[in-house]
Amino acid sequence: MTVDTPKFHTTKYSQNPALHSNFVKIVEVGARDGLQNEKTIVPTKTKLALIEKLSQTGLLVIEAGAFVSPKWVPHMADTPQILQYLDKHPAGGAQSEGITYPYLVPNLQGLERALGLGTTNLKEVAIFASASEGFSQKNINCSIDKSLERFRPVLELCHDRGIRVRGYISMIFSCPYDGPTPPTRVAEVTKKLLDMGCYEVSLGDTNGMGTPPLTSILLTTLLSKPYAIPVSKLACHFHDTYNSALVNAMTALYLGVRTFDSSVAGLGGCPYSKGATGNVSTEDLIYFLHGMGMETGVDLEGVSRIGEWISKELGRSNGSKVGPALLTRVRTEEEKKEKEKEAKL
Repeated sequence: MTVDTPKFHTTKYSQNPALHSNFVKIVEVGARDGLQNEKTIVPTKTKLALIEKLSQTGLLVIEAGAFVSPKWVPHMADTPQILQYLDKHPAGGAQSEGITYPYLVPNLQGLERALGLGTTNLKEVAIFASASEGFSQKNINCSIDKSLERFRPVLELCHDRGIRVRGYISMIFSCPYDGPTPPTRVAEVTKKLLDMGCYEVSLGDTNGMGTPPLTSILLTTLLSKPYAIPVSKLACHFHDTYNSALVNAMTALYLGVRTFDSSVAGLGGCPYSKGATGNVSTEDLIYFLHGMGMETGVDLEGVSRIGEWISKELGRSNGSKVGPALLTRVRTEEEKKEKEKEAKL
């Protein structure tokens, strides 16, 4: 059935009158960023089923895995099998056309592992840096500058192979090791990643410390001189640790951001940031965006059913608020119609 979403604002929601788009791209990170933080390793069959289901909802970007060390992130050890399977069996069938399945690569070795599989559907990879020196050392065992140098050959090889590269920056507001993150440092790392060849940089509130004022200050810093980064090059990745992801998304939306990362059922967190609970759920984000009069092209009910399914598969509670509420409403209406139908017989 069609789910009606209350519209709180139906005009172009942006402070920038030059930005005419009411379409918001959602980058689904549940199958990678979400599952890598589960307590137990998720079977490959379940991961593929999740990607298959998500591919049928209208999502255009679905993270599929990470070519990282199995020793450090054992949850992603089956990424080669996932890439090879999707190369031979496109998820979603005919509906998969136009969908991108990015893979995280931490360095040149990771990229070479992916390329060595000889598949044809490796169209995009992602690299990740930190805006905090302390977190950079804890997460990838090197300084920020060293990590950027490691990425240079990755970007060069991807450019030669026609593979797009997306950048991630973690700890954009605060770090458990270094404290508050200066907005200028985030701007500097963002600028460097873009200058190196990333087509887009996702700003990650890794431990969910962001607030609307901090979001506004950060984005204003990035968009203003001397950095003057185009808003079309930015995405936001909010965690809902303190229940502030959606209000931060509203602030970013107002400032012109039109790409947001989210995870079905709110799966995820960060294994290197204690207490950092899940990403904002895709269901909650879609409901919010549709309510603001924005378009996503994503089936809210479909994603909600997937969130319910994967939560049961993992034996965990559903991190979405919207999903369970919406499905309860849908089923109540279906039961009502069925009773009315029976009464007419």
